[in-house]
Amino acid sequence: MPVFRLKVVSIPVSDQDRAKSFYVDKLGFEVRSDNPMGEGQRWVEVAPPGSFTSFTLVTWFPSLPAGSLQGMVLETEDVRARYAELKGRGVPFGQEIEEAFWGTLTTFSDPDGNGWVLAQSRGQ
Repeated sequence: MPVFRLKVVSIPVSDQDRAKSFYVDKLGFEVRSDNPMGEGQRWVEVAPPGSFTSFTLVTWFPSLPAGSLQGMVLETEDVRARYAELKGRGVPFGQEIEEAFWGTLTTFSDPDGNGWVLAQSRGQ
């Protein structure tokens, strides 16, 4: 067993309901938790189906303004198929699919501007 595993990543958003809708309805993530967390706050946790790592949609960290997370990588076995599927669901891609020495990729952003890379490693 590894010494460490990445369990939760906080995604800074301005509106948890809008972000939750994007990650669930557009990306196909599942809701792991949506519960009150203190006065006027919620713990909203989403994840790709089957993923160990999940994401909390946070509004309460002053040092993490909405849209400030960049460069998170979601790996897929077929980037072209996922690109077409997600684009059809209204995911705003920032570039067309690109070939790199290590694989195939494209980029997109959530409604707050948090930047993601959709990638397929070479050899898949």
